[in-house]
Amino acid sequence: MKKKFTLEIKSPCEEKISTMKPNANGFFCDSCAKNVIDLSRKTNSEVAKFLLETKDQNNICARLKTSQLEEEFEINTLSKISNFKYAAIAATVLLTTNAVGQEKQPAKTEINCPKPARLTGVVGQVAVNSTSVKTIPIIVKGKLVDLKTNKPLNSKTYPNLILTINGSQSSIKINPKTGEFSIPILVSEGSKSLMMSISSDDYYLSKMIPFNMKSVKKNVLLQDIRIETSELSKMHIAGGLGVNYIDIKKSNS
Repeated sequence: MKKKFTLEIKSPCEEKISTMKPNANGFFCDSCAKNVIDLSRKTNSEVAKFLLETKDQNNICARLKTSQLEEEFEINTLSKISNFKYAAIAATVLLTTNAVGQEKQPAKTEINCPKPARLTGVVGQVAVNSTSVKTIPIIVKGKLVDLKTNKPLNSKTYPNLILTINGSQSSIKINPKTGEFSIPILVSEGSKSLMMSISSDDYYLSKMIPFNMKSVKKNVLLQDIRIETSELSKMHIAGGLGVNYIDIKKSNS
């Protein structure tokens, strides 16, 4: 049975991430002596998996993106679950999980058939043609600046700015004084855009920026990134993460 739900924050916490200590799952808040789980960088399936694993815990503190409060999540439930808020979830790991059954040894069957007529044709090894997308390592260098002022973003308002491009394994810290960055990435041959993600202690932004391979010189792309600060979305810290189930019948009507 499928169930849809949204996330809700009853009382957003006002503590700043910059005052917390990073740990393996997110941060530790000295103010309330609790772990704050960072869900802002997780996919929908990873968020649902987290909720499954913490179904017996109450009053979970988590860091969320504003957009995650507007999204609908979907799960397959093993048993009937009533609508509730600020409670546990009993569910299977998401639709994206593939269950693999045990393989059974097929029974042997003897088939008697007449000798086939002689066939004419070419017999040989079957060839499989596969195409692979070529990726090219490059370094993107430039500055992150405010579109209106052409100056680096205010480091007090946006502390600890981090840049990721094309899901690069390396997340680069942007120079708070100059806005400069240098980040190694992989690009697909023929790609026309790059996926850029910017995050700070309390804000984030993901957007596509145009890309032209002809602009790459000696494996280096000089590319300034100009954004409007209004594009940045604020992070939320949740104390008592809420779950609202949606009536699928009503939502489809």
